[in-house]
Amino acid sequence: MADDLRRADSSPGSADDNPVPFGKREEERSVPWVPMGIGVVLLALAIVAVIVFSRGGDENRSGQTDPYAANLRFTDLKLSASENFVGGNVTYLDGTLANNGPKTVNGVTVNLTFHNTLNEVVQKETMRVKGLTQAGPYPDIVDLRSAPIAPGKSRTIRLTLDHISADWNHVAPDIKVTSVSFQ
Repeated sequence: MADDLRRADSSPGSADDNPVPFGKREEERSVPWVPMGIGVVLLALAIVAVIVFSRGGDENRSGQTDPYAANLRFTDLKLSASENFVGGNVTYLDGTLANNGPKTVNGVTVNLTFHNTLNEVVQKETMRVKGLTQAGPYPDIVDLRSAPIAPGKSRTIRLTLDHISADWNHVAPDIKVTSVSFQ
C-alpha cells in the first residue's frame, strides 16, 4: 500500500521526475516586464497629452474678463427648459452672439452667475459657447471651431445647463466672457 502511495505521488510531470542539481535554479517563467513597462509609459504619455491638449492654451483661467469681450455682444437671450430622456430637466440659454471686432472668433468661454430673489449668488457655471444651426427639422449644436464668427457677423448660440439651483430666480444669468480664441 505504501508503494501505491509513492507511485501516485510520482506521476508523470511532477517535480520528482527531473530533479534540479544543487546550485542551479530552474529557469523561471516570468511576466515580460520590459514590454509591459513600455506599454505603461506609453499609456501615461497618452493621458498626459490628452490633458495638456484639451486645456486650450489661450484660455483665461483667472476668471477675469477677456480684453476682446468688449467686441462681443450677446442679444436676444431666451431661456427654455426641456426634459431629457432620463427624466431630468435641461435648461437652455439661446441667443445671438455678435462679433464687432476685427478678428474671426472660434471659441468663447463664459462665466454664468445665477441669482436668487434676494440677488444673492446661488450658482456659478463656466462653459464654452456653442453655435446653434438649423440644418434639418431639429436644431443642431456645433462648436465654434467648426462654425467661427467672422468680423462684423453674428451667430445664434446655445448654452446648455444640466442643473440649476432651486433658489434661482428664473431670470437670465449674468454673462462674463473670460476667454476668446481666434482662427
